[in-house]
Amino acid sequence: MAGIEQAQQKLDAALGRLEDNLERVFERVGDPELVRRETQALVADRARLAEELDETKARERDLQKLADEAAVALGEAIKEVSAALDRKE
Repeated sequence: MAGIEQAQQKLDAALGRLEDNLERVFERVGDPELVRRETQALVADRARLAEELDETKARERDLQKLADEAAVALGEAIKEVSAALDRKE
């Protein structure tokens, strides 16, 4: 019986060391479930940000087109005003 008790004590001690080591690993690495949730949140954020970036780029293209059209219209208006002033002189 003494051999079984010693083996039980060794097993208990080994399990205790294993638990302690696992605790240290989890402290360094973090809770795997928490890491998984954080990773999923980061992936979702990245997808949302990519979508927002695409929408922003589309708006920027639209605004640039409007700015170009306005610049052309303004240039034409300046030419017309200049021509009208030249005719009066």
